Amino acid sequence: MVFLSSGESIFCGPARQRASRAPLPFAVNAGDCGIALSPAIAYIDDRRHDWIINMMTVMSTALEKLEMKVSREQMAENRLRILDSASRLFREKGFDSVTVAEVMKAAGLTHGGFYGHFESKDDLVAQSLARTLEVSTDTKLDLDAFIDSYLSPLHRDNPGLGCPTAGLVAETRHQAAPARAALTRGYQAQIDRLIKACPGQTEGDKRQQAIGTWAAVVGAVILARAIDNSELSDEVLQQTRAWIDARPARAS
Repeated sequence: MVFLSSGESIFCGPARQRASRAPLPFAVNAGDCGIALSPAIAYIDDRRHDWIINMMTVMSTALEKLEMKVSREQMAENRLRILDSASRLFREKGFDSVTVAEVMKAAGLTHGGFYGHFESKDDLVAQSLARTLEVSTDTKLDLDAFIDSYLSPLHRDNPGLGCPTAGLVAETRHQAAPARAALTRGYQAQIDRLIKACPGQTEGDKRQQAIGTWAAVVGAVILARAIDNSELSDEVLQQTRAWIDARPARAS
């Protein structure tokens, strides 16, 4: 920090004698921009005075741009936190049982910030579905490992971390059009992914296998979660797996 007495320059040496004693046209308090002036008025060479003003303007503009960038990045990060929290809560409890306030609390944000990201709860439902149902069709799918994981008790018992189709498909039919459209896009992407992994002599055979397999595993998980008999619930998962394995088209 540099302290200036009346008549002193911020530069050392001969600059002291060349100071024109032009007063600063603004008041600077201790701590502002790292400069403290005392007593009440400082005098700085005119040219250096202009240079300081220009530099402060440049610094101020740079800081504003940095703050705007950080603000945009923080907004994007907060939006993803809201979507992820909403997706988990919706899968655990269903759309109607989750409030906006609950979602924002789970995301660690205030309720008032919600409408800076979404127009309504319906908008949140549609966007959370779209995000959760994103499927990568670029990576090769290990079909047997996928089915084993999907029909596992672990998946059945953890809907909040599981497949949104099995968790929300029944409720989505009562939602607004954007939510149903998001589910449809997710379904189509999943079928395209399964087609690449399913056996079959023709594309039609592979598509049939993909749709049948997807319908079977999703339905099995929905039923297994609804049944209050643990043995029967396990049997639904096991027998669905056995039925898929026994289908003739599984042989390549």
